Amino acid sequence: MTETTTQANLTTGGMLYDDANFVANEWVTEGDGSFNTVLDKYTGAELARLPNATELQMESAIQAARDAFPVFRQWSAGQRSAGLEKLAALIAGHQEELAQLIMKEGGKPISYARNEIARCVTTVKTAAAEALRFGGEMVPIDFDAGEGKVAFTTRHPIGPIACITPFNFPLNLVLHKVAPALAVGCPVIVKPAPQAPLSTMVLARLVEMAGYPKGVFSAMACGIPVAEKMVRDERMAMLSFTGSDKIGWYLKSICGKKPVALELGGNAAVIIDEGADLEQAARLVAIGAYIYAGQVCISTQRIFTVGTAHDAFQALLLTEIQKLKVGDPSDPEVIVGPIIDEGHLDRIESWVREAAEGGANILCGGNVKDSAHNLFEPTLISGATGTMMVSCAEVFGPVAVIEHVTDFDEAIRRTNDSNYGLQAGVFTNDFAHVKRAHAELEVGGVMINNVPGFRIDSMPYGGVKDSGLGREGLKYAMEDMTEPRLLVY
Repeated sequence: MTETTTQANLTTGGMLYDDANFVANEWVTEGDGSFNTVLDKYTGAELARLPNATELQMESAIQAARDAFPVFRQWSAGQRSAGLEKLAALIAGHQEELAQLIMKEGGKPISYARNEIARCVTTVKTAAAEALRFGGEMVPIDFDAGEGKVAFTTRHPIGPIACITPFNFPLNLVLHKVAPALAVGCPVIVKPAPQAPLSTMVLARLVEMAGYPKGVFSAMACGIPVAEKMVRDERMAMLSFTGSDKIGWYLKSICGKKPVALELGGNAAVIIDEGADLEQAARLVAIGAYIYAGQVCISTQRIFTVGTAHDAFQALLLTEIQKLKVGDPSDPEVIVGPIIDEGHLDRIESWVREAAEGGANILCGGNVKDSAHNLFEPTLISGATGTMMVSCAEVFGPVAVIEHVTDFDEAIRRTNDSNYGLQAGVFTNDFAHVKRAHAELEVGGVMINNVPGFRIDSMPYGGVKDSGLGREGLKYAMEDMTEPRLLVY
């Protein structure tokens, strides 16, 4: 018989999670016999052992979501907004606990983890506000055959949303799927990243405390076949996935006719032109390339310096890199914490070695700093060719490449010479360059006098090419999770 529990596990610092999955409003402590063991990414200590859910448990979650939809979709905008405000207050009430958990399970430096939780509160409160003003539009048809008629659209939730999320923002990127769904009346099932699923389980506890109906929210660790059942099932109305491009495009190929939102990362570029404030640019690029050991979808990976800016900027950047503290993520001064696991640490080391053996120059770093704690040195490389992995693929580590280009034309061309196109940064005080960057860069967003990693949670966020499909950002995700219905009379 499946066991359930309703009491929070307080043995791990008071956190509101158990070694259990949240399936259709029940905390389930049994699964398929295998477990997802979650480790502290710096110390290696065991934090939890979540049971991997069975196919039958996934079936229960899917059916509960489908059963909840006719009820939840009838909630008024006021009810949906009030529920999200209550959820935001609950998150705010556990901010430090959640930050400590993210620091442990994700290896995220504590200052950055605290920033994530502050953003989580903003994300949910923004969704609450959007729930009150989100709607359709008047359609002008009072001419020709439509003369004398009125037309407008209303927006209607499409149904349960299948959500698959990554480890690097283990709560805020979950909320970028969950909050807009709750704002429009769509139930959700969340399959969190195996490396850092506990923040999602705390969210499940808080959703439960907020009083949402049975089936509106389920969250479970599970193996690939069980996750694929959720993706393939026709009762799930949409797939929202954040992760690697390889997995994302595969899931799109198996999900049937349902709409898909994919946020798949990239190898983001920044351009430094000759009129830029080089000192400010160096400070921002150092943080943008190496914070959280570069494990951010829009981490600065490729740096193009224009003309005479190159030598001075490179020197300034190397100075800023040397200031970055590497080590224990519980230290508020640490910027570069551990790589998420040993496999990724080995991969990053091999990609840097490939570049060095191919003739690239390692300007700083280039080595594992502490294998016991999965630390890699902040690394800057010059002379990398476009076919080297550190240039053409997503490193997802504390590695950046810097290249001298002759003019702004070449900078744009080199930035676009990528399979990815998520966001780009341009440091310039030339407004003609601002306009050209916006018109010609093949990316989802252009950040002026900032790094590609700049993001406000309400803005449309997403990419082109292999960086994905659709846009996150509360209002934009709500559009994807609803469909317009036209009325004419």
